[in-house]
Amino acid sequence: MDSKLFDAKSVCVANLIGSKGLLSFSSCNYKAGCLRVSPFICSYKGTLPEAACLSTAKGANGSVGQETYEVKTYSYRYDGSNTNPGLFREKRVLDAFDDEYGGVVVNPEKLPFETNVFASILRSSLSIWRTEGKKGIWLKLPVEKCDLVPIAIREGFQYHHAEKGYVMMTYWIPNEPCMLPANASHQVGVGGFVMNDKNEVLVVQEKHCAPELAGLWKLPTGFILESEEIFTGAVREVKEETGIDTEFLEVIAFRHAHNVAFEKSDLFFICMLRPVSSEIKTDDLEVQAAKWMALTEFVEQPLIKGDNMFKKIIDMCIARTRKRYCGLSVHKVVSKFDNRLSSLYFNVVDDQRFDGCLHDSCST
Repeated sequence: MDSKLFDAKSVCVANLIGSKGLLSFSSCNYKAGCLRVSPFICSYKGTLPEAACLSTAKGANGSVGQETYEVKTYSYRYDGSNTNPGLFREKRVLDAFDDEYGGVVVNPEKLPFETNVFASILRSSLSIWRTEGKKGIWLKLPVEKCDLVPIAIREGFQYHHAEKGYVMMTYWIPNEPCMLPANASHQVGVGGFVMNDKNEVLVVQEKHCAPELAGLWKLPTGFILESEEIFTGAVREVKEETGIDTEFLEVIAFRHAHNVAFEKSDLFFICMLRPVSSEIKTDDLEVQAAKWMALTEFVEQPLIKGDNMFKKIIDMCIARTRKRYCGLSVHKVVSKFDNRLSSLYFNVVDDQRFDGCLHDSCST
């Protein structure tokens, strides 16, 4: 056989027959070395150590039972010399795309269900990615493919985080400290200070609270949803708990605490809101009661007076209503670093005479 490279550009199955190799292709394109060519058969002289497959960079479809999955494949060429027959073999890699940090993100929609198939392709993929110099591997396993989790663990993957419908796993290839970002470290909460023109504060009593907080009238509070702004989250929480519609004015202050829930840190933003309705409709799931309470009565509650943090928060809110304090209003800006619209919180005051904030509502 000619020593020039023998190459095929499509998926094929190889069978070893005696001392002659017979390759059967669905479609072939031959550069050299074929003694006999037909649309589907190419036979050549020489001995192959094992059955092998030449495959395309475009990928191949596979099926197990009713399942259909896709894998990318790498073409390996045989030089006809028998000096390095190990080059003539199949390599498969999971469907994935490169991230901007030199890593790989596996496509969760193209994962095989069958555990043996996944184990084989995952092992082959890691070998290829290591050869290519890839770094971090992100493997998102949907809940319906949970049987694949133990296999990934055995290959060296680690848990990163989990959500309702999936578990995210990671693998760091380089022999150096892992540079992949850790899971989210914080939860974000909001509280709404809403006062009407009668100097009454909107307060609630929660159905589920610690025994020491029983009977406390407090500000409506809650957690920010995924992809939700702080100011819209505060308006939403007040509406859900009390039925009161409000307009965001400013972030008055925020608290940073640690080891709050599941060893996560907590950011809690106190927002001043202006009421645009007055009829209260409580949320029966979370709230025991809600009402408009006179400001003087609210601040005289023993739990408010006896807690330095709560008292300080209320003092700042009162100072804001009397224009002796300026909070942070929100401004929509676009940064050239990522070309994304963001919310930037800062205060704007009169440089000549401090008589309160110049902006009393959300600036866009």
